[in-house]
Amino acid sequence: MGKYNFDRPVDRKGTGALKFDVLEERYGDPDLLPLWVADMDFETPGFITDALRRRLDHSLFGYTVEPAEYWPTVIRWIADHHGWEVERDWITYIPGIVKGIGMVINVFVREDEKVIIQPPVYHPFRLTPEGNRREVVFNPLKENPDGSYSMDFDNLEKVADEKCRLLILSNPHNPAGITWDRETLRRLAEFCHRRGILVISDEIHSDMALWDNRHIPFASVSPEAAACSITFGAPSKTFNIAGIVSSYAIVPDPQIRQRFFSWLTANELNEPTLFAPIATIAAFSQGEEWRQEMLRYIEGNIDFVIDYCKANMPQIKPLRPQASFLVWLDCRDLGLDHDGLTDLFVRRARLALNDGEMFGREGRGFMRLNVASPRSVIREALDRLRDAIREQA
Repeated sequence: MGKYNFDRPVDRKGTGALKFDVLEERYGDPDLLPLWVADMDFETPGFITDALRRRLDHSLFGYTVEPAEYWPTVIRWIADHHGWEVERDWITYIPGIVKGIGMVINVFVREDEKVIIQPPVYHPFRLTPEGNRREVVFNPLKENPDGSYSMDFDNLEKVADEKCRLLILSNPHNPAGITWDRETLRRLAEFCHRRGILVISDEIHSDMALWDNRHIPFASVSPEAAACSITFGAPSKTFNIAGIVSSYAIVPDPQIRQRFFSWLTANELNEPTLFAPIATIAAFSQGEEWRQEMLRYIEGNIDFVIDYCKANMPQIKPLRPQASFLVWLDCRDLGLDHDGLTDLFVRRARLALNDGEMFGREGRGFMRLNVASPRSVIREALDRLRDAIREQA
């Protein structure tokens, strides 16, 4: 038994929690069991809450400067956990990773130029470029016989023309939970550097590698990767503080850095809110024991889902993620079309998951399950789904 209790349920209804309080709007039913948006139902650890509370006790919230220990704490965490030595000049605050994608697009990609994504992938990778009137080019991942995925470099050579200026990389990958290996990242870096394509590496799940898997920062794999990349990170997924916007960008290349950071500075988008540094420092200086216990609990939930599906509903095949608390469910053996699959999960099982097709047409027949909840909740969700499948049969 560990120090922290992840079995304890937390009532989030009526707190403004996106995961719970928009169920009526998004799914048409406020009483579904929500296992969709990627935050955890575990209480934010007390060492973060205590740090915020201490600052709240000084009840004056005027203009503030970054604490001196802010960036050294982040840099030390990255070095200790991922072996990447980040220099202070390379790193800055950004007000959210999806917002950061939009900022990079507007700084580096002209309106007649294109953005490459690798579906099935986190849907803002498509929506943000399209919303900024940039064409999106698709380089789908290859599905392997065992259900895992690989990058398709032959297709990338075909689809990347001279108008492609940006590739958005999900590292670790969302929704498939892939920790990309060094050789794959090096090959991608060589391709993009040679073609003059900038890479955004979204590494928000970097601190959530599971079992014996290891996250490798894209920019660390080669000089070419460092010369063509902007890395985004945050403590938000790992420590469940998405509502305290605490993201950062790391840019090793001086020309890319000057262009991006000067634009952020001119628009005052590089200045953190009062509580972001406080929460970040607490997470990265006191959070290792909590992180390790949380990851072991997530691993137990994933094993539970895999074993449960095998024993009770073998038509659903979960892909074991190498990182994060998101499980990619292959539901194609149910033989349902999009509407039928949605009806099964939402109306019959009364569950709110992410529909696989939102991640691209390659996600058709899949659902994304968030297992960062007490195991009793995961069991209830799977029982509901099992019963719905049996009733449908």
